[in-house]
Amino acid sequence: MRPQTRTPKKPKDSLFRKINNWLHLWLGLVSGIIVFVVCITGCIWVFNEEITGFLEPESKIAYQQKPVITPAALLDIAQKNHPQLVPSYANYQQGKAINLFLRKPGKEVRRGGGGVLLKIDPYSGKIISTKVSKKGETDFFRFILNGHRALWLPYDIGRPIVNYATLTFVVLLITGLVWWYPKKWNKATRDKSFKIKWGASFKRVNLDLHNVLGFYSMLFLLAIAFTGMVIGLRWFSDGLYWVTTGGDKMTEFRRFQSDSLQRSAAREPKVAMDILWKKVLTENPRSMGFYYTFPDMDNAATAITMIVYPTAGQFYNSCSYTFDQYTLKPIKRKDAYAMPYEQAKFGQKLRKMNYDIHVGAILGLPGKMLAFFASLIGASLPITGFLVWWGKRNKKSRKAPGIKQPESNPHPAKILYPTKTIQEPVTES
Repeated sequence: MRPQTRTPKKPKDSLFRKINNWLHLWLGLVSGIIVFVVCITGCIWVFNEEITGFLEPESKIAYQQKPVITPAALLDIAQKNHPQLVPSYANYQQGKAINLFLRKPGKEVRRGGGGVLLKIDPYSGKIISTKVSKKGETDFFRFILNGHRALWLPYDIGRPIVNYATLTFVVLLITGLVWWYPKKWNKATRDKSFKIKWGASFKRVNLDLHNVLGFYSMLFLLAIAFTGMVIGLRWFSDGLYWVTTGGDKMTEFRRFQSDSLQRSAAREPKVAMDILWKKVLTENPRSMGFYYTFPDMDNAATAITMIVYPTAGQFYNSCSYTFDQYTLKPIKRKDAYAMPYEQAKFGQKLRKMNYDIHVGAILGLPGKMLAFFASLIGASLPITGFLVWWGKRNKKSRKAPGIKQPESNPHPAKILYPTKTIQEPVTES
C-alpha cells in the first residue's frame, strides 16, 4: 500500500495580519469610488497649463528682453475696453499672455462669479482674446478641479468627504504594503511581488496590476496624499508644520485689511499700483511671473497683494507682499509664504513646496509625469482591488455546501486491500 501524499497546510495569518487585511478590504470598498474620482481628476489637472497652452496657441508669447507692461497700463486697457467693469487681478508667466480678470463693481464673488477674462500681450498691451463667463459657469479645468476638491458637491459637503477619503487612502496604502509583503522571500515570491505575469489568466494579471503597480507607486502616492491633506485638513496641516518647524505655530490664514481711516490719503489706483510694482520688482529683478490684485475702492478694508515667481511654472520659491491700499505701507506677515525661500527654515520651505510637490512641479516636467502616472495608477487601484474581491467572493459562492465528499483514490487503477481479512459469515444451505 502506498501512503497518500498530503499537501502542506498554509501557515495561518497572525491576528495583526487579519486585522490589517480586513481594514484594507473594507476601507477600500467604502472609499473606492471617491479615491477613483479624486485620482483621475488629479491626473488630468497635473497638465492643465500644458493642455491649455496647446489648445490656445495664441496665448504663447515669445520672451523679449524688455519690461512687461505695468499695472497702470492694464488699468488703462480695462477702462478703455470695459468701462462698466473693474479689474480684479492679473497673473502672468514668462512665455505666455497676461491674464487680466474684470468683474462687476460691488461685492466680489470669489468662486463661480461671472466676469471677463482678457489675454493681453505682455509687451505691446494688445488684447489677444476676450472670454466672458456668467455666474456659476465653469470651464473644463475648473470643472475638473471642482471634482477633485469636492466631488462636484457644495464645498461644505464635498470638501470634508474628499479630505477624509484622502486620509483613508493613506491607511489603504500602508495596509496594502503589509498585505503585499511576502511571509517568505524566495524566487517565487520575488517574481510575484515585483513582476506582472502578462501571459497568465485575467485574474492573475489583475491581481499583479493591483499588487505590483501599487507597490511601485506607493511612495509617490503617499507624497501626493500627504500634501493634499495639508491643503484640506487644518489639524493635519498645523500638526505637520509644528513637527517640521520644531514647535512653531502655523499662522492662521486671514484676509489682510487696509486702514480705512487713511482713505482720504488714497492715491489714484494707477499711481498706487505702479509705485508698489516698482518696489516689488526692485527687490526681485529676475522674476519670471507674477500675480497681483487691484485696489478695491468699493471695499475699504481690502489690501493689495503682490506675488512674484522667480521660476516659470513653479510656486515654491515665490515671495508674497501685502500692502495697505491707502498708505501703500507693507502689512507685516509672519506666515511662511511672506518670506523669501532662501531665508525660510526647513519646515517653512516644506510648506512653500507643498503645492509643487502635490502636482509634481517641484521636479519640473519629469515630476509632473511622475505625478500623472502615479495618480493614474491610484485611480486604477480601487478598480483592480474590487475585481480581486469580486472574484474571490464568487469563487466561495460556487463551492457546494453540505457534507464533505470523500477524497478520490489517487491511483484508481490499483485496488487497495485492507491489511486484515474479514471473514464472510457462513450461512446454511
